[in-house]
Amino acid sequence: MNLPRRRFLHLAAGAAALPAVSRIARAQAYPTRPVRIIVPYAPAGAPDIVARMMAQWLSERLAQAFVIENRPGAGGNIGTEAAVRAAPDGYTLLYVVTANAISATLVDNLKFNFIRDITPVAGIIRVPNLVSVNLSLPVKTIPQLITHAKANPGKLNFGAPTAGTVPLSGELFKMMTGVNIVHVPYSVGDFVPGYEASSWHGVGVPKGTPAEIVDKLNNEINTGLADPKLKARMADLGGVPMPMTPAGFGTFIAEETEKWGKVVKFAGVKAD
Repeated sequence: MNLPRRRFLHLAAGAAALPAVSRIARAQAYPTRPVRIIVPYAPAGAPDIVARMMAQWLSERLAQAFVIENRPGAGGNIGTEAAVRAAPDGYTLLYVVTANAISATLVDNLKFNFIRDITPVAGIIRVPNLVSVNLSLPVKTIPQLITHAKANPGKLNFGAPTAGTVPLSGELFKMMTGVNIVHVPYSVGDFVPGYEASSWHGVGVPKGTPAEIVDKLNNEINTGLADPKLKARMADLGGVPMPMTPAGFGTFIAEETEKWGKVVKFAGVKAD
């Protein structure tokens, strides 16, 4: 059967449009069932608390349950691997934190490549790290701390919250100043240009998750980050919202992975 050329072109154009229409319809309908958010840490920690805040927001906005699944262990890598292996259908999200960027260099035998296997969705919160010193030390500012540490090499010990499995915020300071340290409520970056150490959180999905679903989640999360009540709750935790596009969050993760990779190598640390 011979079809008129014009009719054939119309049919071809219609067929070509079907995949795009199907993708849009799928994104509009999503989610049609509960969504799990894997948090690779135990309940009641900072990642779990903020993840539950965001899960509640998404549940209310999208009229489906967003359920937290805590999968702690191995510095967050057990839960991350579970997310990597999940179906890329938008029904498994991964709660991403600073340790994911650190583990890329710190842990030698990972069974996944975080940057390759996880698609960034959105940033959520950044919590600055602070430096404080024992009152017995004769220092009041970061420059004084650097001077004192250089005058007393090897005599100062430092303690810091763990990032991954080692206190890398302090190691970053050592690498950039050449000193040994202890935890000072000043903005360190004012005295050590380029220094920035903070805990950050975000959301990712398994590689291959439809872009329309990624964009929908990003839009809903960023809307939440602009909500006054949610912003106030984050401020109570000492953090600030970190709204980003998926591409922007991906660039941020890549930069953080590179930065902390240099620190891990400088410190010569290995995962236990």
